[in-house]
Amino acid sequence: MADPAPLSPIAALARRHDPDRFLCALFAPAEARDTLSLLLAFNHELARAREVASNGMTALIRLQWWREAVEEAQAGAPPRRHEVAAPLAAAVRAGTLAPEDLLGMIDAREAEAEEDIPSRAALLAMLRGSSGGLAVAMGRVLDAPASCLPGLQAVGAAYGLAGVLRNTPALAMQGRCLLPADLLATQGLTPADVARDPRHKGTGEAARTLAAEGQALLREGRAKLSGLPRGAVAAALPGRLAGRDLARIAAPGWSAAQPPPPRGLGDRLAVIWAGWRGRA
Repeated sequence: MADPAPLSPIAALARRHDPDRFLCALFAPAEARDTLSLLLAFNHELARAREVASNGMTALIRLQWWREAVEEAQAGAPPRRHEVAAPLAAAVRAGTLAPEDLLGMIDAREAEAEEDIPSRAALLAMLRGSSGGLAVAMGRVLDAPASCLPGLQAVGAAYGLAGVLRNTPALAMQGRCLLPADLLATQGLTPADVARDPRHKGTGEAARTLAAEGQALLREGRAKLSGLPRGAVAAALPGRLAGRDLARIAAPGWSAAQPPPPRGLGDRLAVIWAGWRGRA
């Protein structure tokens, strides 16, 4: 039996930094997988803008760098020297990726540069634009019907919300908290309190409230995906992982102080089974 073809550099980058959605992308038509990997790598760079920055202003400068890279590609300027920016510019010039989708993802990430996320509405808006925007961009690459794009956005946002909750301990180690200030206030907490110590009982209560909202968001999205063709199902498959994550977090006994468990066989099988059946 012949060895499988090696991954392209951009696919290897996506698998390393976003293994969840990379697994989902494997259920897309072969000719679209590198473009999906490019979107995943781009999304990772946007997420890193705040992760590696020492302050919010530095994060905004990094996001502006990407905004200018997309705008220059749109204008036909030479691509910037970067392992993601160069292929991204080529995809924009070729019409494979829509600049407005990419710019929307950048704009949504600006909320992470703020000191706090003020409200649940603000958190949801950020997630609809970032993780939800990524799902929409993936759907466009896979020729998802326009009627399904709102559903993909909701499913993508639910996956993003599950990620925020799963990563609460890791963010606290960086001195950060993305849980909304208004919800934490109902538990007598501030985002700074959670960043200092996520073991507060109120942190878990707030997370369970958000998990329930995430489950409702997931139901909303799935209800709008009835016309999603099999070839576009990869854009919706992260919802399978979101459903499992949100159910764990909503269950009694979940602790925001413990790092999330690594992905197990059950998680991978849930994606594989849905992808094989072509069901979102």
